Amino acid sequence: MAHYLITGAAGFIGCHLTKTLLNKGHSVHGVDNLSLGTNANLGESSKHPSFTFSQVDVSDADFPATFKAEKPVDAVWHLAANSDIPAGVENPGVDLKDTFLTSLRLLEWMRRHRVLRLAFASTSAVYGERTEPITEDSGPMFPISNYGAMKLASEALISAAAESWLTRVDIFRFPNVIGSRSTHGALLDFIRRLRLDSTKLDVLGNGSQEKPYLHVADLVAAMLFITETSDSRFGYFNIGPTDTITVREMAEEVVSHVAPGATIRFGDGSKGWVGDVARFTYSTEKLRSLGWKHSLSSRDAVRRAIREIAADNP
Repeated sequence: MAHYLITGAAGFIGCHLTKTLLNKGHSVHGVDNLSLGTNANLGESSKHPSFTFSQVDVSDADFPATFKAEKPVDAVWHLAANSDIPAGVENPGVDLKDTFLTSLRLLEWMRRHRVLRLAFASTSAVYGERTEPITEDSGPMFPISNYGAMKLASEALISAAAESWLTRVDIFRFPNVIGSRSTHGALLDFIRRLRLDSTKLDVLGNGSQEKPYLHVADLVAAMLFITETSDSRFGYFNIGPTDTITVREMAEEVVSHVAPGATIRFGDGSKGWVGDVARFTYSTEKLRSLGWKHSLSSRDAVRRAIREIAADNP
């Protein structure tokens, strides 16, 4: 059994990954600055005998020299980042600090402590706006959000480290991820708005935005599958379902579950906000060729996530 360090362990995806690895018999040292993540997200994991938690900011300049893991780390899962794209558009320093500097400082720490294996949570936002189906080697990459730009810059840092000292890298690029303990996103926003006023739902954009949506359980399963199955020393994979769903359809699903009869009022334009990639098609053939298949379609993932997020936000 391995001992893993997980950055962003108390965040949306990190808490699910932590629980899964512990259930598989591994030990985990989680770190998080709790800016978006919460201790409550960790739930029973926080009481697990094989789990240790440190509230620390990986982006701090002194992190590489001062952070001490409780025991030697076999591999790192790097999930710490700003996941709120509009916040990063409003203030570019947010993504510089929480998305890029976390990667820089973490790599410094790993090199210092001779931790040679890294799994990195990247994003489909690195591709920018594309009209053709997106494959892992689609280029050139011109992100339209600071979040995507800093994730792409992090990938570049990791690539350089792999050239000189990392022995195994897995990079995961995924679309919108949904499910319990979400910290942001359209579904959470819709549900919170309807909790405040069950008679109407205001939606940013005209509802034509269309993307793949991936349930967090499928994401965690895919990431683990890649690390256990791929024989690539430097692997990078799109993860997602093979279908899409529109924002209009998502809004209708939320209203049906949370506030039947509520009026949906759409805005103007095909984008919800600056930095929003309104629609794209996404190839996961590379991952499917390894033998992995998602368990939920985009619509089924949305329906399951609505139930979970609604229960999280009564």
